[in-house]
Formats: sequence, C-alpha cells, structure tokens
Amino acid sequence: MNRMAFSQRLELRQAQALVMTPQLQQAIKMLQLSNLELDGFIEAEIQQNPLLERREWTGGEASPPNQAAFDAEQASTAALPEGLASELAPEASEHWRVASGSEGDGSLDLAGESSAWHARDSTAAGENGLGFEQRAARPRTLREHVLEQIGTDLSDHGDHLIAVHLLDLLDENGYVGSGLDTVAELLGCEPSRVEAVLAHLQQFDPAGIFARDLRECLALQLSERNRLDPVMQVLLDHLPLLAARNIPALMRLCQVDAEDMAEMIAEIKSLDPRPGLAFDPPLAQPVVPDILMRAQPEGGWIIELNAETLPRVLVNNKYYAQISRATRSKSEKDYLTDRLQAANWLVKSLHQRATTILKVAAEIVRQQDAFFRRGVQALRPLILRDIAEAIGMHESTVSRVTSNKYMATPRGLYELKYFFTSAIPASSGGDAHSAEAVRHLIRNLIDNEPPDATLSDERIVELLQRDRIDIARRTVAKYREAMHIPSSVQRRREKLLVL
Repeated sequence: MNRMAFSQRLELRQAQALVMTPQLQQAIKMLQLSNLELDGFIEAEIQQNPLLERREWTGGEASPPNQAAFDAEQASTAALPEGLASELAPEASEHWRVASGSEGDGSLDLAGESSAWHARDSTAAGENGLGFEQRAARPRTLREHVLEQIGTDLSDHGDHLIAVHLLDLLDENGYVGSGLDTVAELLGCEPSRVEAVLAHLQQFDPAGIFARDLRECLALQLSERNRLDPVMQVLLDHLPLLAARNIPALMRLCQVDAEDMAEMIAEIKSLDPRPGLAFDPPLAQPVVPDILMRAQPEGGWIIELNAETLPRVLVNNKYYAQISRATRSKSEKDYLTDRLQAANWLVKSLHQRATTILKVAAEIVRQQDAFFRRGVQALRPLILRDIAEAIGMHESTVSRVTSNKYMATPRGLYELKYFFTSAIPASSGGDAHSAEAVRHLIRNLIDNEPPDATLSDERIVELLQRDRIDIARRTVAKYREAMHIPSSVQRRREKLLVL
C-alpha cells in the first residue's frame, strides 16, 4: 500500500510583475484628462489635502511658462524651455523640486387644488431663486409654454392631471413617447380619455407637438395649414420612399405629375420635424483647447499649453512647517508626512503630464507640418507607434495623451486623434495617402460633379487612380456613407427633382 508523504520546504523563485501603485494610477489618470477635467480632479485633491493651494495665472508674466518652440524647417523635436512653471520642474522629470507658496426642473404634485396649476410656474421659479426680472429676461421653456396653454384651455381638473402627465412624457424634440397606457393605469381612467386629451394637446402651439412619430408630427403641421389632403396623406404614409429620393414611385402612389410632386416635397421641407427645439434648443458645449499652436514670425511653430485652463498647484511648505512644529503624536506626524508626500507627488505628476503633452503635440505638428501649411489634402498617414518611437514613449502613453485633448491651430480646432489616420497605398509604389485626405478628395469630386451627371463609385475609383491612389470601390462607398453623402442614384434623383 502506497502512502503519500507530506513535507515542508522553502523555495526561492524570481518573477517579474507590474505593480500599479496608487501614485502611478493617479499619474495615468491625470494624463488622459483634459485641462478642464483636470481642474475638477485638482479641486478634489485640494479639498482633502491641507498642504495644497492654488496659484492662479495672472497673465502678467513675461511669457507663458508652458511653451515649446518647434522649427519645422529643421525637422527637430520641440525642446522644452528652461524653467517651465512654478508647478513644473526644470528639464527632465527626474530632477524636480516643489514650489512653495506663501500661504498655505422640479415638478409639483398637482393632484390637489386646481389653483396649483396657476401657481406652479411661480412656485418653481421661487424655489430656484429666480426673481421676476430674471424670469422675464430668460427664454421661456417648452414646459412653461405648454403649461400656460393647459391652464387656459383645459377647465376640467381630471383633464389637467392627464395633460401634465403627458407633458412629462415629452422629449426634447416635442414628441410624446410610449406610455399612454401607463398614464391611464396610473390615474385610473379609460385609455380613450387619455387619447382625447392627447388629441387636444396636439392642437397646441407649436404645431406638431405631442406627436407620436414623424409622420404624425408632419401631419399635424399640415393640418394646421389646412394642407392635409388625401394625396398629401399618401405621401406621409410613404416617407421612407421620400428619404430614399424614389420620386417615380411616389408619383405613381400619389397619382400626380412631377410638378405637383415637387410642390408637395417643398411643402414637406418647410415643416419642422422637431418642433420642441424651438423653445429648448440643445446647449452647445464649447470645446476649450488644451493646446495652443501659433506660427513664429521667422518660421516654424510654437506649441503651448492653454494657461487659462491649466491648473496651478503649490505645496504650502510654510504651513507645513508651522503645523509640524506643533505636532506631538506619532499618528499626527504620520498624517502630515503622508499629506506632504501626496502633495509632492501631485506636483511632480503635473510636471510630467505637461512635458509629455508638449512632446506629443510637438511631434504631431512636426510630422503633420504639410497639413498646417497646405490643408487636409496634405495630411499624411500617422499611427500612434510613429509618435511613440519618435519621442521614446510607449504607445499607450501617446494614446492617453491624445484622448480628450484639443489643439487650437491656424487651421481650426482639432482633436489630437484627428491627426492619426490609416494609410491608403499609392498605385505606383510611392508614398501612401492619408485616409482623411482621400475622404476630402472624394467629397471634392462629388461636390464638383457635372450638373447633368453624377459620379458613380466606380468612376470615383478611376479618378482617384489617376492621382495614384489605389483604392477599392467598397472603400469609396464606405467613406461616402460615413460623410452622409447619398449614392449616385439618389443624387441623380435629387437633381431631377430640382430640374
């Protein structure tokens, strides 16, 4: 009978493993944040670290401290100037020091009195701290506009209640989504009554509001104009054909000639498919550049971080010295040491982030110099590995730097990712072409096609091959669809309609 023997022994093994310390995780996180996102991150760090303080950029310094000059003629990588900033250390990241500072729509339940309908607007405004002058100055919202009509046109309290629940279902475009049965079930009424209230609401201003789909929205607007005849209703019932520009099929279905069909389509185009946006237009979020680029008088470019959005952080060594002298217990001393180390690491990470962004941006400008001089047709193929090898960094670092970062250039505002495009080979074995540049050429060919003809994808391939661009027809079709350009058949139908 065999018996298994158990024994204890010590073994020494060597293994390599990547350990992500909290400090390293923080540095990686900061690298992929934009300047505005970084500002929020820094604010949170300041709130929990008493040794950190802000130093605002006053604009009175002789030159921006986060600037890198780049001479495209010499084809050299941008060199960082001496003395970056108070929060940035000079030269390489291995040599750094900490700069020290001197000092350290709310809705209401309307199931009660009907008078609440008239008081709702003023109550909500009062809760938001808006006075009469402020309410008069700001634009009216869609909800306020509809609530006023509900209070005026619906006298029955039950209809009031149904109407406000339907109002809650409106999206930003003015459409009422699914959920009518839910409203009837919630309020304990017949679905037919909800439908009747909805029909009444569909007569409100702006025309087309409370529609359940695009066809109904357009029909409500045509009805308000007294233009919803049976022929127009047939056209609305076949909107997919109109979207495909299949005019001959629509003429057969509506039994009208080309002139009548052109008038009907013009009437449809004059309607508003999203009536709700007339009151609540979507707020455009302005893109704030993280990097600024400008031309040097003697030639070349200057790349700098946007000083207005770049957070500046100092370590208040004076406050640390005062507190440390009064500290007695070991726990308090350990806490102060931990906070000082965290503050120092944050400042060091800010320096590394700034220098890395400048290096990547300057190398992008160097490799895409022709684009900034001649335009998108000169954009060259570029991948992350090209930048990483040129500046001696890892591809993942370059990827994080180029995420959510925008550069203001003499040719406009571009995300850094824009400059990385795949390569389209040249038919004669020459230099490859950028996919973005090829898309630009395709758009130009279509925009300049003859008025009495359209260029098929096959013809576009032939024209591009004349420019020594080796591209397949399916690639042309993919690029055209990505630019929302109709096919040659659809463009031909549009031109016939115009004629």
